[in-house]
Amino acid sequence: MIDRLAPWLRASTGDYGDVVALGECLSDLRRDGLDQLPLPGGGQTLARFRALAEVGGHDLALCKLYEGHTDALAILAELEHAPVAVDATWGTWCAGGPRLEARQVNGGLQLHGRKAWCSGAAVLSHALLTATDVEGRQQLVAVALRQPGVEVTDQGWQAVGMARTRSVEVVFDGAHAQAVGGPEQYLTRPGFWQGGVGIAACWFGAARRLGQVLQEHCQQREEPHALAHLGAVDTALYGAGCVLREAAEQIDLEPGADCQLLARRVRAVVEHAVEQVIHHTGRALGAGPYCQNLPFARLIADLPVFVRQSHAERDLAALGQLLRVSPTRTWSL
Repeated sequence: MIDRLAPWLRASTGDYGDVVALGECLSDLRRDGLDQLPLPGGGQTLARFRALAEVGGHDLALCKLYEGHTDALAILAELEHAPVAVDATWGTWCAGGPRLEARQVNGGLQLHGRKAWCSGAAVLSHALLTATDVEGRQQLVAVALRQPGVEVTDQGWQAVGMARTRSVEVVFDGAHAQAVGGPEQYLTRPGFWQGGVGIAACWFGAARRLGQVLQEHCQQREEPHALAHLGAVDTALYGAGCVLREAAEQIDLEPGADCQLLARRVRAVVEHAVEQVIHHTGRALGAGPYCQNLPFARLIADLPVFVRQSHAERDLAALGQLLRVSPTRTWSL
């Protein structure tokens, strides 16, 4: 997959100025079969992570849509849900926020309420999203977005970073949906935390691209301080890459295992590496690329927003809680 994906991205314009351009690129990737990533835990998880990282380094807003689409395909496969449409482009909208209810009406499901953080809503054809059933349980549903009862608003997103994804709120008023899996199964399936590691691969790809910009700068001129920053960036990226490769191997060895501890560790390590890369790259390069290099300026604005899918100290506290009850050989070599 990576052998086809990387040249495809290099040959594209890379100028995705708005969500329409991003949606067209995602459709082109789907048409060319470049959304058919190896499934997590299927023996080629590292190839999946490499593809996500490749798109993340190409354009992070595109990666947001691409990751959501490919994650939806993986979820549908894991939960053995029949394909809804062969030419669909998917969003995966499962973050918290306003209440969305899934009600049984005439043997089917109807959605009522509002969903926040809906990346690409204006250009995607379908979405997987979480709603609350009549018993208060979380239910994953699949919904076609081009039907009556679906209103894509212009509300809920003010950030400059990742603005092109148009991660707005969507209002549902009787839209028809299909249940995917059983109640609470979205959270309890092994793929939930495996997908969480995939998000870290996206962060890594974007940070790696920043590091490459710094490396190119150092190849053109020898500046001791810039070289020191490059050394720090290399250290951060090397460590994050090692952790992602080990995680992919572990997921493939135990595809049905609960990998929450693994995922939380990986995300924490990669998040820290991203912060180091942003810090050192900015100090080494100065204001020039922020102001005069559009791809760099977009990436340096988008990445801090994207990485806030991590919940910072709350996630670290959850990791600490898991470690309280872990075996004593937690940090063995």
